[in-house]
Amino acid sequence: MNKEKKDYINELKKTLPKESVNRAVKNAAKEIFIIRLAELRKSRGIKQEEIKAFSQSSISKLEARKDMKLSTLIEYLGELGMGIEIKTYPKTEHKKNEEVVLVRV
Repeated sequence: MNKEKKDYINELKKTLPKESVNRAVKNAAKEIFIIRLAELRKSRGIKQEEIKAFSQSSISKLEARKDMKLSTLIEYLGELGMGIEIKTYPKTEHKKNEEVVLVRV
């Protein structure tokens, strides 16, 4: 007997107001950003206290923030030996050729 696998997340999305789904997606994106920021530092083998431009406690706070200034993010990434690229794209029917790079630092 072959049971079909259900996509429960998509089923749930259908039952919720679009605004609730959009809010949840944005909140999830912020949480993922926090996790990736710390993982990036760790993957480069850098400890919080080894970043000279920031104190260890400020790195801890920075890596837990859901919102920060771009200048802070650029400085932090620079300390990790990384750059940043900011792209824009249309929210409707995203096509690769419609992306525009705003800045690359």
